[in-house]
Amino acid sequence: MTKRVVELASQYGRYWYRRITALLWREGWVVNHKRVERIWRREGLKVPRKQPKRGRLWLNDGSCIRLRPEYPNHVWTYDFVHDRTHDGKPIRLLTVLDEYTRESLAIDVERKLNSDHVLHRLAQLFADRGVPKHIRSDNGLTAESRSSPGHTNPLWVPKMPYQAARLS
Repeated sequence: MTKRVVELASQYGRYWYRRITALLWREGWVVNHKRVERIWRREGLKVPRKQPKRGRLWLNDGSCIRLRPEYPNHVWTYDFVHDRTHDGKPIRLLTVLDEYTRESLAIDVERKLNSDHVLHRLAQLFADRGVPKHIRSDNGLTAESRSSPGHTNPLWVPKMPYQAARLS
């Protein structure tokens, strides 16, 4: 059944798990929508966002399976965490994580962190551990600054907002 759910999700890119459940019922499967939702989450399926009519950024292939790490140093994630000290002054933490091993590669704590600091830290990690195949980030302005590789580098992969909670 898992294989069929993934096939239907790929075929009908904008259908959510409830609509996939209805299709399975039409095919003769006796299945509960809660079971299909569990399969949906386990397989990492998602409904792609609706594309704006102008300036489309995504392909129209209906793909709905996100990149999953397959081995160590395959996908790294970095994110900023904000907090305040006991006296109310803000601090920022830069966290870098290997998604496959769930290992924290770096946690940098500073009052101010910018894209130059991110690039410097990533360069250190590249020298120590080698270059990962992909890097995931949800920091639009930091990732797109003039000093970062930005969208022209195939190494950078945008992170989905719901994945940021894993780093916090």
